[in-house]
Amino acid sequence: METTKRMWEIRQSTQQSTIDIYIYGEVQGDYIDLLTLKNVESNTSAEYFKKELEKYQDVRKINIYINSFGGSVLEGTAIYNQLKRHTAIKTVYVDGFACSIAAVIAMAGDKVVMPKNTMMMIHNIWCSVCGNAEQLRKMANDMDKMMEANRQAYLQKSKGKISEKQLVELLDAETWLTAGECLRYGFADSVLDMEVDISDAKQKLKGAKAANIQKPDFHEIIAARVRQQTEKLDETLQKNKNEAKRYKNLMASMLR
Repeated sequence: METTKRMWEIRQSTQQSTIDIYIYGEVQGDYIDLLTLKNVESNTSAEYFKKELEKYQDVRKINIYINSFGGSVLEGTAIYNQLKRHTAIKTVYVDGFACSIAAVIAMAGDKVVMPKNTMMMIHNIWCSVCGNAEQLRKMANDMDKMMEANRQAYLQKSKGKISEKQLVELLDAETWLTAGECLRYGFADSVLDMEVDISDAKQKLKGAKAANIQKPDFHEIIAARVRQQTEKLDETLQKNKNEAKRYKNLMASMLR
């Protein structure tokens, strides 16, 4: 079994009874590499997170540092709930970007702190699906239910500062939120006057993406297979065309 390079870190803080959690990179579960057909064990999964967090059941404070574009809704939702259940006081620091499911994880914080030039991005979940019309309709209905549950994380954190109707509008529009907007909507509790180096945050995200074993994109694989089949079909048609031409020439010579 292959293993992805770890992009998260949970470590004992210099402060007593405190741990620091760094979530830098993609949130993803174990998966099958469609090119090699090997199972790849992710070290950024909810299962991995659970095993690591269980080592620190008695800590009283958890600092969570986030710089992530998101990833798997299933994995991220489980991580959010694991953090919510933990009895420690949880403080989230957005170090650059908290996007998609990473923004949901941030909502687990009792306190969310954002330097003034950091951002969140919230949107509706999306997926790739294939099947007949009934299966596609079912998936759309299932996704609506998943989003209904997903919205509760934001609404619970906001404590009434944003209505569900307003939240739905932001999610539908796939909205980037400044630190000030997050404070206004209740997604953040404090905005620091200091600015973090966003270019550094982008570079760290880029490095995290490059260091991970990349999952092959499903659409790219299908497109590659279609191109292969098309090329084979073209070869077959050309071969048949040549055969037909030779047959036509043969019949013409016989009729002379």
